[in-house]
Amino acid sequence: MATSVQMKHVFAVCAVMLLTCAYQAMSRTLSESSVAEAFQHWKSQHGRQYVDDAEKGKRFKIFAENLEYIEKFNNGGKKSYKLGLNPFSDLTEEEFIASHTGLKLNSSLPRSSSATHLSVDDDNIPPSMDWRERGAVTDVKDQGQCGSCWAFSTVAAVEGIVQIKTKKLIPLSEQQLVDCDNDNKGCDGGFMDNAFNYIKENEGISSESDYPYQGFAGTCQSAQPAVQISGYKDVPENSEEQLLLAVAQQPVSVVVAINQNFQSYESDVFEGPCGTELNHAVTIIGYDTTDDGKKYWLIKNSWGESWGENGYMKLLRESGEPEGVCGVAMKASYPTLDLN
Repeated sequence: MATSVQMKHVFAVCAVMLLTCAYQAMSRTLSESSVAEAFQHWKSQHGRQYVDDAEKGKRFKIFAENLEYIEKFNNGGKKSYKLGLNPFSDLTEEEFIASHTGLKLNSSLPRSSSATHLSVDDDNIPPSMDWRERGAVTDVKDQGQCGSCWAFSTVAAVEGIVQIKTKKLIPLSEQQLVDCDNDNKGCDGGFMDNAFNYIKENEGISSESDYPYQGFAGTCQSAQPAVQISGYKDVPENSEEQLLLAVAQQPVSVVVAINQNFQSYESDVFEGPCGTELNHAVTIIGYDTTDDGKKYWLIKNSWGESWGENGYMKLLRESGEPEGVCGVAMKASYPTLDLN
């Protein structure tokens, strides 16, 4: 038979347990409430609507998981970059990669024969470069749910070299590449080398105003070319030194491996982890060094201005890995333009 002292101990333990459970339940409720409030604000901010309650419930669950991941990452010690909510925060990593990338490396053109080693006096290489400041970069665009990143990377590089050579910045047509470049697969993916070759063989590419972007593949339309290129060159693989020499001369198309961290990137110098399973195409439009000495590439993406730093990313440069962070130095190329 239990003594009065033992009974008091049991009651005390039970009281502590009840208080603990109540506190946990309250914390859980507050957490769920704050997540629900964040979801409502996020939906309003991005104009998101769902077809029914089932879809809304599914997206809320994914949003909550992404928000938890972001909070844990940002609060998990000193990091070189921050994650944040953006228009893609109700998508899983797998869904996002499937709907917002589009790189396919089955190029019909041999790279080894066209890779060009650049040799420039280091004294002539500027310590930093931002082609936006030199007028060679158009506004950030949005590929939408079409696997056309390859077309946006191609066009950004062509827009850049045309402005550098002619001093005219002309927004060009990604849609023409999506519709007309038969060596690529439209919204099902492609590769920039094929697209550069199409522009050369087609004797040019139309302006964006003459052939506007639709976000889905359509029938190829005839349109007057706005600019031409002479061809393209590949940067030797796995050499950030050669990549730097190329970017010092013009914007360069590159491919990268993206993951959940890349999807939720918000600011500062991204250093992964992201691996080297290449699945997305972007454009390097410059490079620089932070005040504390961290070198980075300046990346122009095609996911709209609500992603990253107004559509751009700082990606760690000279990481010590030959292929670079996210494989940025593995498959880089740029268009050429020889004026008569």
